[in-house]
Amino acid sequence: MMLEAKDLSKTYFSDGVDYQALRNVDVTIAKGECIAIVGKSGSGKSTLMHLLACLDAPTDGTVYFDGGDTSSLTEKQKNKLRNEKFGFVFQQFFLNGRDTVLENVVLPMRIRGSSNSRIAADAADALDSVGLADKTHKKAKDLSGGEKQRVCIARAIVGRPQVIFADEPTGNLDSHTGAAVEEMLFGLNRNNGITLVIVTHDDELAQKCDRIIEMKDGRIVAEHKQESAAL
Repeated sequence: MMLEAKDLSKTYFSDGVDYQALRNVDVTIAKGECIAIVGKSGSGKSTLMHLLACLDAPTDGTVYFDGGDTSSLTEKQKNKLRNEKFGFVFQQFFLNGRDTVLENVVLPMRIRGSSNSRIAADAADALDSVGLADKTHKKAKDLSGGEKQRVCIARAIVGRPQVIFADEPTGNLDSHTGAAVEEMLFGLNRNNGITLVIVTHDDELAQKCDRIIEMKDGRIVAEHKQESAAL
């Protein structure tokens, strides 16, 4: 299994009050799978994604990536794992509006210390794959919402990740633009073998994934395997 969580729990402590966001969750995600994590607000779905992506640490339990225990990694090693193996697409774009499309896209590679020639080649491929080759030098603040999300996808894939984590990736988009973004994400999963983990409120989007993990009150209450991958 590519990603595995065993007996995962997460408790947040605030002003003397404990809030258990995740309770003894077990989940496995195979290489190349496309998973939707669904549930109402407060169900624990985003917390689960953050723990799987090593963006947060569990209170109890263990997350494994490619068989390795991520809790044994130093913070520097976790940063390296996220930078080299994972890509992220969120509802908020987290772009620097004053920077160009290209500068936003290549940020993970600059952090990694990639050569200029590798950065140029990989950025060109990523921007071409999301249909933004002609927007390279445009400021991010001047883009439409759909274009900004496509920049985020290009930034997520520029380092050739093994897993893309997408948290409400179409939440800020109209239905037409959202459908185009979905097609890009599913295409990366289908054509490039990238494992896709999507957190969503959108039932239609969830139904297009290989498997749906349904959460309630910090627990997995149901799993549904789809008959066929959509799109």
